Amino acid sequence: MPREIISLAVGQCGNQVSKAFWQGLMGEHGIEMNKGDKQSFWDPTNPLAGIDDGDGVADQLEMVDVYFTAKLQNSKDAIKDAKFIPRAVMVDLEPGTINNLKESDLGPMFNNDALLHGANGAGNNWAKGHYTEGAELVDSVLDAVRIQAENCDCPQAFQLMHSLGGGTGSGMGTLILLKIRDAYPDRITCTFSIFPSPKVSDTVVEPYNAVLSSHQLLENSDETFIIDNEALYNIMHNVLKDKEVAFDKLNALISQVACGLTASLRFPGLLNGDLRKLGVNLVPFPRLHFFLVSQSPLLAKDIQDKVNTNVKDLITQSKTPSHFYSNVKPDDGKYLAASYSFRGIPDDKNFSTAEIEKQVKDMQKDNSDEFVDWIPSNVKTGVVTIPPVTSATSATFIANSTALKGIFQRLATQFGAMYKRKAFLHWYKGEGMDEMEFQEADKNVRDLITEYQDKQDASYVEESEEEENEDS
Repeated sequence: MPREIISLAVGQCGNQVSKAFWQGLMGEHGIEMNKGDKQSFWDPTNPLAGIDDGDGVADQLEMVDVYFTAKLQNSKDAIKDAKFIPRAVMVDLEPGTINNLKESDLGPMFNNDALLHGANGAGNNWAKGHYTEGAELVDSVLDAVRIQAENCDCPQAFQLMHSLGGGTGSGMGTLILLKIRDAYPDRITCTFSIFPSPKVSDTVVEPYNAVLSSHQLLENSDETFIIDNEALYNIMHNVLKDKEVAFDKLNALISQVACGLTASLRFPGLLNGDLRKLGVNLVPFPRLHFFLVSQSPLLAKDIQDKVNTNVKDLITQSKTPSHFYSNVKPDDGKYLAASYSFRGIPDDKNFSTAEIEKQVKDMQKDNSDEFVDWIPSNVKTGVVTIPPVTSATSATFIANSTALKGIFQRLATQFGAMYKRKAFLHWYKGEGMDEMEFQEADKNVRDLITEYQDKQDASYVEESEEEENEDS
């Protein structure tokens, strides 16, 4: 029985990232664009298409229904004639983004009832997305989500892609998250949240929108993967050596991580995991569910086929700050817990479970000062036997690090500078917001920073040492 994931995209940024994500999924599962009423599935030139563990279905197609609605039977002809519809709901408060998606090559794949838009937009105003314009559209969104959930055998999670700087992704995105939490309290809610960057900023009121959104994410999200555009720009310039940076390339980077996170649900593996296991292993306290993510190897297209990395290289690269998808300095904090999701065809030397366990233990031993000492075994591993389309092997690194407090500190400082003089506040009050909500959000984010600092400073003391201290 599959553990399906329902994907939601809110706002212009969220929809563009989601589009890249679906393109990545289609590449990994061998799904081609719609051709009339059918989709061509089998690609004889793909070496993975021939791998079969005896059930008549290639490994490339295993658990494809985690993200796609399709009737699969154990025959190649039935799969070849199938039509695959993404389990997705795409939302924006203005029609432009959704209309562009409908007119794109990817558009015919989606169910039209799940492509929803408003008429006026949120105008970079969190309150419009959360209380007025977004509230008018949210019932239609929840109906579309309900239809997707009813088509699942066993839905595991809701996956939201949005940005926190604008109005729709931040305001309406957190409103949808709140409603989903109420309607499906026992399901995992995870978000890919594009946080404002220190240098890459295109909205004056970003600090307001981001702090108000963070306040909601703290309460209603189970797992939030933090991404910022500045870190992605740095990867394009410094790692991939690409002089021209386009948003579609940045979105493709996010797609790699999102595909890596869910690969263990979609393909066979030696050490399997899923989003629920990820949360159990990486969230020591309910409020500390924000994750730092990175991917390795990150390679330019022209050299992807020429580079073969071993496990040690994958671990080293993924822990390098230049590969982080958030602009944080690991020296500013410690890792509470971390997870590696490895992908590749197993062999006896370069890519085996024994080699992975050895290299992970060596990494922990060599970098013990980077991890808190009061969590004894704080690295989880997973191994998927199907590689990504971008390289022969890969590793997706997800870490719960106290260094993330730097992101919230910067937002709280910028928020405080504007709120002190009540700048731009009338735009939010005009939509029915109360000043108390600003104060609550600010306090909640500052409390989070304090919690991160407390957990970073905490240390493990043996019981015998405690007793000696009490005696003395």
